Amino acid sequence: MPRIEALKPENVPADSKPTLDVFSKNIGFTPNMMATFATSPIAFNAWAALFGGMNKALDVKTRDSIGLVVSEVNGCNYCLTVHSYTAKHMAKLEDNEIILARKGHASDSKRDVAVQFARKVIETRGKVSDADLAAVRAAGYSDANILEIVGLVAMYSLTNFINNVSDPDKDFPPVTPAGMI
Repeated sequence: MPRIEALKPENVPADSKPTLDVFSKNIGFTPNMMATFATSPIAFNAWAALFGGMNKALDVKTRDSIGLVVSEVNGCNYCLTVHSYTAKHMAKLEDNEIILARKGHASDSKRDVAVQFARKVIETRGKVSDADLAAVRAAGYSDANILEIVGLVAMYSLTNFINNVSDPDKDFPPVTPAGMI
């Protein structure tokens, strides 16, 4: 049972409605997470702006892989269902790639380094080592890319925290619990 209820369409604040309508149109329905998040136009619109900007960072497979590892580390089952679905259907990742990403890896060597780095950023709260930075640079990521990885970690953590606090009803296919992958 949700700890903060998803809003019914008629109860969405006017300042959240345009943003929620865009997401709902693009997705094809209104996910419970967004209908909950829209309760605060300030938080929701700030997140949407961050999401829109970060959606241009790196490539979709790397973004979704980072979303999976961050959600796994943060224990956000709702986000794991969303990212597993989008990774499969939008990023075209195979099931084994989704599992690898949740574990902090990827079969593609460059993406593997980015996912490992993202995991280190979330686990160390950004206090990565010089060796971690050297490894991500050696894989071909620029300093701008490194900052994009950190930005993605922060953005996905925000949605993880919102969903862990509010606990919306799941509206994407369930995933295997972390202890079983």
